Amino acid sequence: MLDYSAALSRTPATVTDEQVVALREHLDDEQLVELTAMIAWENFRARFNRGFDVGDQGFSEGAYCALPERHVPVQAAANPRGASSDPD
Repeated sequence: MLDYSAALSRTPATVTDEQVVALREHLDDEQLVELTAMIAWENFRARFNRGFDVGDQGFSEGAYCALPERHVPVQAAANPRGASSDPD
């Protein structure tokens, strides 16, 4: 799969019949189309980013994608297990 991805990502693409035959041992037609589409989409995005000089975000240097803060309603914060505030 990685060889196929690399071959499809080259300019020009260098996918061989042997690579496709090897993938067909594990994937049906629909899965092969989906795999190829995903590889092509990622290549599109990479080239688009280069066109607009979008650089890397440093993920390979230990950076991470921060999660947005979650809004917790006041009542849920006061009763984290969903317990009722009514003593009855």
